[in-house]
Amino acid sequence: MKTRLWKLLLSLSICTSGMVGLSAEASASTAPPATTILLDGYPLAFPTPPVIEKGTTMVPFRAISEAMGIDVQWDAATQSITAVQTSGQEQKTVKMTLNNPQISVNDQSFTLAVAPYQTKGSTLIPLRFFSEQFGAQVSWNDSTKTVSITSPARDLYSLAFYAISSFAQKDLISHFDSVAFGWSRIDKDGSLTLVGNDFYWPKAAGTTTPEMIIDEAKSGGTTPYLMVFAGDANNELTTLLSDSSLRDQAIANILTIVQEKGLEGIVLDFEGLGMNGQGAEIKQDYNEFVQLLSAQTKNLGVKLTLVLHPLNGAYQGYDYATLGSLADDLVIMAYAYENEKGPEPMNRVDQAIKLALAQVPKEKLILGISMGSENEQSVNQKIGLAKRYSLKGFALWRLGLISQPAMANMQEAVHLQ
Repeated sequence: MKTRLWKLLLSLSICTSGMVGLSAEASASTAPPATTILLDGYPLAFPTPPVIEKGTTMVPFRAISEAMGIDVQWDAATQSITAVQTSGQEQKTVKMTLNNPQISVNDQSFTLAVAPYQTKGSTLIPLRFFSEQFGAQVSWNDSTKTVSITSPARDLYSLAFYAISSFAQKDLISHFDSVAFGWSRIDKDGSLTLVGNDFYWPKAAGTTTPEMIIDEAKSGGTTPYLMVFAGDANNELTTLLSDSSLRDQAIANILTIVQEKGLEGIVLDFEGLGMNGQGAEIKQDYNEFVQLLSAQTKNLGVKLTLVLHPLNGAYQGYDYATLGSLADDLVIMAYAYENEKGPEPMNRVDQAIKLALAQVPKEKLILGISMGSENEQSVNQKIGLAKRYSLKGFALWRLGLISQPAMANMQEAVHLQ
């Protein structure tokens, strides 16, 4: 009898436990899905997950502000927050206080549906109201529980590359802050040359000479650079960097061309370093080359920009920290991850930026974007990352590949000239 009773109680216990488990599973399955925030088409991470209060999406204040380039100030004494956005001559100031639905926008009062409040060390604010006050466009997808934010246009430095096939779009030069003319390279002997099959000084196109294009760029307010290309497929770049006489001669020749042609900057696009396990040695050689060149460009008042493979790429011959201290700025060549068959993966580009930021100030970093792989939508996603991390700007490879829709979309994302 006792045995039967014990078995009965055990069976009831198991059934009850099963019911509790089913109840927990049912509760979990009916829990509301997490809200995803996309800024310029790419997820924005928050220290505290967004929540929905009374139909209002609340997000951590500092994270959304910094991602949109908005200055934030916190006053602990008054428990108040001040956010300031400056765009050209215009400035917008938003002031709010914790647990108070009254908010001030340029001294004009508004009432929020949900007051700002603190949780887990973060201050949560109404996303839509805040974003729209600063010129962002906000949309909601109920089926995916996704908020999409398109950030407002901002001032960003822009660099366009001009290669041999760019003549058809030379009229776009005036829209950019700088243009790099890819008309020179290091040849197989490790010497600078203006002739060849890909990067060479072009002949006149009708009555338009290369020198005229340079002068037109300057008169239109665009800074002209000489781009010097070098690859290492035949060890030509390794040869140059390891030979002091070749190195000195190349630097002298580069500076001569810049001065004779009226150029105002140099872009070194030295590609392929560090693929063959010579990372440390080749890094040092390139550092020394740039150090020598940088000393002379500074004396001449000539700008120096370096194009570098990304730190999450295959080529590991680039010392970002040292090169960043020597050059005026660095272009992160965050492309060719997918052999340029389509838009570059955003997570790889995001990672490349973060790795570079760990070594170089954001004010010196330029995000390189290949228009050979991007389209009119994806290019703004890449520019969005440059805006999110407050980089100096972006660089486009190249004129001749920019479609009209892509150009129009870019002008909505940044203030081009």
